[in-house]
Amino acid sequence: MAQVFGIETHLERLDQIAPNGFFFGLHIRHTLPLFTHQTYPSLWVNHYIREAYALRDPIIAWGLDRVGTCRWSEIDIPDPFNILGQAQEFGMNFGIAVSFGPLHSRTIATASRPDREFMETEIASFADVIDALHTIYQPPESLTDAQTEALRRIAEGDRYAAAAAKLGISQSAFKARLTVARSSLQARTTVEAIQKARDYRLL
Repeated sequence: MAQVFGIETHLERLDQIAPNGFFFGLHIRHTLPLFTHQTYPSLWVNHYIREAYALRDPIIAWGLDRVGTCRWSEIDIPDPFNILGQAQEFGMNFGIAVSFGPLHSRTIATASRPDREFMETEIASFADVIDALHTIYQPPESLTDAQTEALRRIAEGDRYAAAAAKLGISQSAFKARLTVARSSLQARTTVEAIQKARDYRLL
């Protein structure tokens, strides 16, 4: 699972809104987000992971079911494991959930505070940041078969000449495919393009 870098300003805004931590998973595909970041109390995070609550979390279920914003107290999804109740033991007494994007590339975020419900202005500000992150880190929907195969040849250790020969094309044509693939993935190098393609589940 990839970690998001280069977003310090956005994270600082989220920290200011959510004094007891937040989480976001950007572009959830095949049950896994492409990028994640969280600042919840470490004891809660460890407990949450140990109990595999991501599979049972009413906030995640709510976010997959609809888009928009919601306070935790307004979530109408069943919580048979009392996950939200357990969160209060870690000072996470009030919270919000945000959901953006199509179901095949959904972004879900949540934030908490210990003292009161989030105000409408705070919810709107949090949602604005998450919406911006969802847009900024929008991955390409797909690569062409030719681009994918070119990246795969390099990922498997082929040099340009060998890769081009295996594909039955010239080296210049092969390099052109890599150039277009790098551009589509907004990658500076072929190595970075291969990693991004893997992160995006495109390779």
